[in-house]
This record gives sequence, C-alpha cells and structure tokens, in this order.
Amino acid sequence: MSLTLVIEAITAIIVILVLSIVLIFNGLIAKRNRVQNAWAQIDVQLKRRYDLIPNLIETVKGYMTYEKGVLTDITKLRSAIVSGSVQERASANNMLSQTLKSLFAVVENYPDLKASESLKNLQQELEVTEDKISFVRTSYNDYVLSYNNAIQQFPGNVFAGVFGFKKSDFFEAPSEAKEPVKVDLNLQEGQKPQSPQPASQKNPKK
Repeated sequence: MSLTLVIEAITAIIVILVLSIVLIFNGLIAKRNRVQNAWAQIDVQLKRRYDLIPNLIETVKGYMTYEKGVLTDITKLRSAIVSGSVQERASANNMLSQTLKSLFAVVENYPDLKASESLKNLQQELEVTEDKISFVRTSYNDYVLSYNNAIQQFPGNVFAGVFGFKKSDFFEAPSEAKEPVKVDLNLQEGQKPQSPQPASQKNPKK
C-alpha cells in the first residue's frame, strides 16, 4: 500500500471520527435543550399558580375561622414551588395540590363562600393550571429520560463528562408527597386547627 493511500485512509478515519463526535455532541445538545424548554413551560405554570394563591387566600380567609392552619400551609407551599431543586419544587407542588383539595373540601361547609363567583373563578383557574402542569410534566419527564439515557449509554457517556453534560432530575413527587393529605374538619369552637400532614406520617410517641 502506497503512502498516499495510507494518508487518505487515516484522513478518512479522522474525518469520520470528527463527524461522529459532532453528531453525538449536537444530539446531546438537542436533547438537553428539549429538557430545558419543557422545564421552562413547567416553570411558567408554577409561577402562575404562585400568583393565584394570594387571591385565593384573600377570598377565603374572611369566612374561615378554624381552618387557618390550612391557609398557613398553602402560603408556605406557595413559596416552595418557585425555589429549590426540581425535586423540591415537584414535592412542594404535589403537596400544594393535596392541600388545595383539602381547602376546597372545607369550603363545602361555608355556603356563602361556596357560592362566591370569585372563588369559583379562582378554583377553575387553579384547576386549569394544575392540568397544564400535569400535561407538560409528562413531556418534561419523557425528555429527561431520553437525555439521561443518551449521556449514560455508549458512546454518549464517553463525551458527556468531557463536555459537561449532567444528569437531569425528573419532575415527580417523592412517595410521601403522593399520599392524600389529612385535614381534621371536626373542630370545636376554641380548638386550634391541625396542619395537613401526609397520611404516612405517624404521630410521635410521647
């Protein structure tokens, strides 16, 4: 084999390797961008939920005497859905969903509040927002799965560390946040309301 053919063969191999690296790199970039875009859509809905909560609190607090603990929990969870890691915000979002369900269950005990058009509109907007979060969460988690597989499987794993591609977190609730929230609605006058707690959380022994 002549020197010219050897040089051409080596050149062809180098070109193929470079093209392969470029294709792998661009593929990883595209997958990561899909994850980031899907997360941005979740973030928009979480912030919309965040903005709706103060109006909800203002609407119901004048009617509710013994359920202030529920309103306090909603206020705390409101702040948690727009800060922290993906997993922390997912957990707070799921706990907020459960606590809002508890709140709207309590509303049934207040006929005047239940008939409020303002509350009905807020409840509808919150439900629509939650549906949108659920929808975009599915897409986000699908993109995260595809991206994580790409950076963990060969040949992507060879380049992921070199180019700084890191694993993304799924937007899902820890097991304890998936369980229904218990709220004691059988409060007597003068009693303090109990804050909502996951069903799995047991009372500590005295």
